[in-house]
Amino acid sequence: MRVCVFGLGAIGGHIAARLAADGHQVSAVARGETLARVRSEGLVLRSRGTTFSARLNLSDDPAALGPQDVVISTVKTTALPDLAASVGPLLGPDTVVVFAQNGIPWWYADGIAPPRPQPPDLPRLDPAGVLAAAVASERTIGAVIHSSNTMMEPGVVLHENDSRNTLLIGRPDDRGDASVDALRKMLNSAGIDSPPVADIRQAIWDKLLVNMTVSIICLITGQRATVVRDDERIGAMFVRAAREGMAVASAHGIDVSQFEPEAFRPKAPDHMPSIRQDYDRGRPLELDTMLLAPIAFARAAGIDTPTLDALAAIAVRQSLDRQLQRNV
Repeated sequence: MRVCVFGLGAIGGHIAARLAADGHQVSAVARGETLARVRSEGLVLRSRGTTFSARLNLSDDPAALGPQDVVISTVKTTALPDLAASVGPLLGPDTVVVFAQNGIPWWYADGIAPPRPQPPDLPRLDPAGVLAAAVASERTIGAVIHSSNTMMEPGVVLHENDSRNTLLIGRPDDRGDASVDALRKMLNSAGIDSPPVADIRQAIWDKLLVNMTVSIICLITGQRATVVRDDERIGAMFVRAAREGMAVASAHGIDVSQFEPEAFRPKAPDHMPSIRQDYDRGRPLELDTMLLAPIAFARAAGIDTPTLDALAAIAVRQSLDRQLQRNV
């Protein structure tokens, strides 16, 4: 299968290396140091005591790569407008685009069916509708990542948690089709777990309950996720925030009753969430999709979220201060 990974960061590098090792024709859109390093030395993934090395067809210009069978977008949500502007040359008549991202996706309202209420209008997730115009709904496949990876240096990815290596995929309307089945088969063959998913929005909220709480707490404190396990006061704050998030999800027709914040605490992974990694590297933060959009869902449902509101106030201020520092 011809696969283009759009964005060769930690997650994109993990996926690209495994697919290439499994014999697929893998190309990637990359830039800067990563593009130069992988071109000259190849892509390296270290996982479970195994090192995967891959040579990819790379370019910073999608037009140089040509039409693909599947495009897997692993760029942060802050970079999706750039994808919308340049993805066209990668799209053949039957190409599908997998959006592997954190938080509420830009396509969330597409294909949603009663009795679930319509979500709030969130134009900031797709400014001026550029993504909807560039990637038709019949091409779109949603995805949820459960995999802890760190880019140790350009072109070198460390898979940190052996028990977390899953990519859940599904159509926005949750219908099954040959494209989704073929993608699951490809991912499973490459060692990326991809079990069937009956409800892609439930999968999104299952992860979002951790992203909007643990990840934001790590962003603010600079600590790894184990801080919610090791610090009683922060752990209690996490539980309050998670229960607020569960109330929001339930109000929008999502069953999250299987998530128990108290049970999660002692199992918190020893990992630095990607949003804090982005902060440390001076990159834009995915606050809109991971926290501000869920709070908008809360407002639409008339639910109070004082703990999430407090986390959002601090995180937004922190992000603005970092932007000011970059501009000095």
